[in-house]
Amino acid sequence: MKSEYIYKAFERFWHWTQALLILFLALTGFEIHGSLHFFGFEQAVAYHKFAAVSFLVLIAFAIFWHFTTGEWKQYIPTVQHIRAYIEYYLVGIFRNAPHPTKKTVLSKLNPLQKLVYFALKILVIPVMVVSGLLYMFYHYPDDNAMQTLNIKSLDTIAVVHTAAAFILVAFVIAHVYLTTTGHTVTSNLKAMITGYEELPPSSSDGLTPSPVNEKGTSL
Repeated sequence: MKSEYIYKAFERFWHWTQALLILFLALTGFEIHGSLHFFGFEQAVAYHKFAAVSFLVLIAFAIFWHFTTGEWKQYIPTVQHIRAYIEYYLVGIFRNAPHPTKKTVLSKLNPLQKLVYFALKILVIPVMVVSGLLYMFYHYPDDNAMQTLNIKSLDTIAVVHTAAAFILVAFVIAHVYLTTTGHTVTSNLKAMITGYEELPPSSSDGLTPSPVNEKGTSL
């Protein structure tokens, strides 16, 4: 095993800040829906809007960072080894089987992760953002002038926004669980804190079947 610098400083900052904002948005969002009672409705609305704007700012910086560093290439989906990873997560992981592929600096995500993250970035999160903005500005401006955005009903938008929120929360729960499936319970967590991860000798493309019994990749 070799310690390699996998996760850069901004990548770790973006990861943890995004996680905290998603959890806070979920907490305040569910209170707005009446499922929880913690801050009070008015405060929950104010906090939710503030966290939403912060999330948009973080997304903007993340997009800039990914494209200027070339890290966006990590999320290009591929169908190669997909079946092997489906079988691994359904059965192999419980039998202490090795990962079908190796994790490398140039290939941090396995094929199944790439598909999941790609779907999150081009579908779930954009739906959350657009529906959330429509929710915030459905009567803009609020005077008697000609309105640029005037939606008569928020019912459909609310359903779409809430459904996307449940998908995102489900992903976070699955992500936290799979984080514990490394070669130790905390190895993946430490990697996202320090940036360094213990990896076996890697191939050039990260897609060579792994000969060792390692669980260093988490969804």
